[in-house]
Amino acid sequence: MTDHASCSTVLSAPKIAIIGGGLTGLLTATLLECASNQTGSSSNTPQITIFEKSRSVGRLATRYRSDSETGKNWQWSFGAQFFTAKTAVFQQFIAPWLDTGLLQPWCAEVIELTASSDNYQSPNIQSKEQWDVVHARYISTPKMTSWGRELAAALKHTTIVFKTRVAPLAQYLQSQHQIQNQTHNQTFNQNSKQTELFDETGASLGWFDWVICTAPNGQAIELMSDSGFAQQDKITKPQMQACYTLMLGWDDVQKLPETLNGQLAPQWDVAYLNSAVLDRIFIEHQKPARDELLPSVTIHARNDWSETHVDDDIESVKEQLLQAAKQALNWNEASAPSQTDCHRWRYAATIVNKDTEELGILIDETKQWIVSGDWCAKGNIESSYRMAQQTVKAVMQTQ
Repeated sequence: MTDHASCSTVLSAPKIAIIGGGLTGLLTATLLECASNQTGSSSNTPQITIFEKSRSVGRLATRYRSDSETGKNWQWSFGAQFFTAKTAVFQQFIAPWLDTGLLQPWCAEVIELTASSDNYQSPNIQSKEQWDVVHARYISTPKMTSWGRELAAALKHTTIVFKTRVAPLAQYLQSQHQIQNQTHNQTFNQNSKQTELFDETGASLGWFDWVICTAPNGQAIELMSDSGFAQQDKITKPQMQACYTLMLGWDDVQKLPETLNGQLAPQWDVAYLNSAVLDRIFIEHQKPARDELLPSVTIHARNDWSETHVDDDIESVKEQLLQAAKQALNWNEASAPSQTDCHRWRYAATIVNKDTEELGILIDETKQWIVSGDWCAKGNIESSYRMAQQTVKAVMQTQ
């Protein structure tokens, strides 16, 4: 399933390494394959390898736990909760998955919530808006990870190598004898414009015509450090902030606090919080295609608060978030959550304001290295698609 209108037509079978199996990496591979298909020649099919340090792809992270008694699950989308499609080309790209129902619009009821300073008083809840299909927020079903896995499964000429951490691309200008005996460092062959990649143990991962890094910018800085990458200084330009995510679960809806069970206010799905600690609350079991879930709530902390506490002990952070959540949702001993978990995203959000100039992908044409990622634009999922488009265009222009 690809947007053929966005694909180009000239590729001559390069070997391409993509570092990172998040959405930017998967979308880049998808559009590269699409561009190859448009040529109608198997000789132009690129050999793509995605190196992913974890055991899964997609980055639309989902965590779940199972209740041993009922067999039902609590489930939390502890990364991106949804995405938008504001451009016609991206709307066209996602259309096939909307047709199958794997992607669905989330018409959430949104409120503003202000916690009471008095534990015996209910929080103040004001209606904010309802998301609609005209300005849709989309989710992947039955999990947020499902779309990434579907993209990966649809790749025909791409190999995904899991649990592999690529070592920094330090550049060494060496003689052929040195290259043949190289065991622990990246090498770059100026004559053929090929790069040899190694994993963190020093084992060779192969030679590639193009190396495309789609890691978060903090990791990209490390990967490109001392490599002679032509645009190294620009990787540090986007400012990234952390985010802590709190995950809560209840055994059944009868045990939910009044703030969540619809008795205190009309039922809602998303809350924007007026809080120094918490940013938004998302009710997972009320999303489309989540009817079978046990009550599950995901809470994102504010990015500025998270950045301030990014190096704190995570158990200490969890306790602070639980206190803030208890104040916001006003639970008591009888309505306290039975499940709690916390996750730290060190590179979660790109700071974007109206004066921020979009970075775009960073290219070293001499080495044929590209640094890409949603952080090169607005830090959202549509940005991943646009950066993938830019990458494919850059690769094709050299063929």
